[in-house]
Amino acid sequence: MTHAGRTDRGRRRYALVGTGHRAEMYFAALIGTHRDAGVPVALCDTNRTRMAYYQRLYADAYGGGGEPPAYDTGDFETMLERERPDAVIVATVDATHARYVTAALDRGCDVICEKPLTTDADGCRRIAEAALRSDGELVVTFNYRYSPRNSEVKRLLMEGAIGQVTSVVFEWVLDTVHGADYFRRWHRRKANSGGLLVHKATHHFDLVGWWLDDLPETVFALGALRFYGPDGPVGRARREHGAPPDDPFALDLDASPRLSALYGRAREEDGYVRDGDVFSPDIDIEDNMAVLVRYERGPALAYSLNAHSPWEGYRVAFNGTEGRLELNVCERAAVLPESANDVLGRPRRPALDPSAAPDHTDGEAGCRRPGTELILQRHWSRAERIAIPEGGGAHGGGDDRLLDDVFRDAAPDPLHRRAGFSDGIAGVLVGAAANRSMAEHRAVAIDELGLPRKTYARAPTPT
Repeated sequence: MTHAGRTDRGRRRYALVGTGHRAEMYFAALIGTHRDAGVPVALCDTNRTRMAYYQRLYADAYGGGGEPPAYDTGDFETMLERERPDAVIVATVDATHARYVTAALDRGCDVICEKPLTTDADGCRRIAEAALRSDGELVVTFNYRYSPRNSEVKRLLMEGAIGQVTSVVFEWVLDTVHGADYFRRWHRRKANSGGLLVHKATHHFDLVGWWLDDLPETVFALGALRFYGPDGPVGRARREHGAPPDDPFALDLDASPRLSALYGRAREEDGYVRDGDVFSPDIDIEDNMAVLVRYERGPALAYSLNAHSPWEGYRVAFNGTEGRLELNVCERAAVLPESANDVLGRPRRPALDPSAAPDHTDGEAGCRRPGTELILQRHWSRAERIAIPEGGGAHGGGDDRLLDDVFRDAAPDPLHRRAGFSDGIAGVLVGAAANRSMAEHRAVAIDELGLPRKTYARAPTPT
């Protein structure tokens, strides 16, 4: 990030637009671990109850007084003019990102945008035009790049451990806690999120592009709603929201003071349902997806995403001219009845947030255990396990490293983990092309989406 316009004591001024679940990572850092680097000076949202929650966090951290003022989203430009932030953190509904990103860039602000950058090619075009004409810098927070296990994969590929990569097989499974959560809330409408091939898989498509240092060329996809939605379990009573005690897919907001404050009490203000029925008839995103991607320099990606798995994690394998590299990650080994109660809030005990990263220290019995394995096997050699640096915290240790990079002056990074607008666009375009492919039953060239290649071409990773 550019660091001109610092406040006194070297701290930068940050405005947050969108004060739901994800914004708290940034806000908590600015009033806590990264207080030396920046200060939140304004909040913007459609819901004042949620903004009041963040104002209370600020007051608790600073001993009361001076809470950042709250603005309605209709007054976003007024907020920029009046509060003059150095940077804006965008954590709103995905489909609204383009509005706030472009307005902030046009004011010369730096922008920190939650993934995905936007949901479609039109949003990508608007953002690219604003980024190219602005003095502000845009960073997309792809925290999985910063996870030590994924960074180690990047290092090995850069060093040519398996020669030239020829193909990639990538499977990601979301369990019936985390995966189900996308079908309770706004993500379940494609108009809001672009579906999981944009909202969730943009993480994964970004990883592949970053790992390969390559750009997508052609996409073919299949997908369907096969588990959640109106054709779910036969004979199950439909509901609007709430948590019947015998429903393992229901979320009890009252069991979590945080979720209750952010969403339960806030519902009266705007009607937003955070704990919707995952078998509701208004769900129109897919829960099973398969995608083939050809990259410009030749590698092919075979990708799959499932959102109702009994365990959570991912497996990725790289085939190369000199061998094979495999990364296997189990983030949660099982969702058992007793752990489902803890996560979903029945009986009424402190509940984990189902949308948060799974617990990597979870010790369920059984043959599957949480953990990470990185295996390198060169041609004519035995397989070897590669040690992975320690990485505690959410998203495999990626969140803390991301916050350091975003809020403090970045140290030189040979892995080039900071993602700019071109990286964000490349990830969205794969998902957008996949959505078109599913709708039109054909392969879709990225060029068909109408963005000049220069808007998403990344600079080569330094070697």
